[in-house]
Amino acid sequence: MWKNLSANNVINEWLLHNFDRSYLLKHALLLYMKFNQNTLDQLESVLEESGYVVRYERGNFQSGYCVLEEKKVVVLNKFLSMEGRIQTALDLLPQVNIQIDLLTDHSQRLYAEVLALAAAKEATAKAA
Repeated sequence: MWKNLSANNVINEWLLHNFDRSYLLKHALLLYMKFNQNTLDQLESVLEESGYVVRYERGNFQSGYCVLEEKKVVVLNKFLSMEGRIQTALDLLPQVNIQIDLLTDHSQRLYAEVLALAAAKEATAKAA
């Protein structure tokens, strides 16, 4: 079904297939998220504003990242493509301890959207 679509289009198709339009209108940011450097910078800024240091290193990462909670360091696999880095950041953000009160308004909205996407993916996985 999704063979000839880019990763961005696959996510959009998945969202449209699994959720009604009213839900998607509330969470429109993720529907139109582009996989480019600006998006990656915004996701990284959520981590940085919460006190984490983001580094790109080589290593044996099964999930594409490693989190050192004690030192607030996030290490991402430097060999990932742009889409891979963004997907890894989207997977990582719901799992780390983000201090929402330290985030800018834009970062708070982005973080809320990331959490909504993670919850939606989890709900869909449980339903399947």
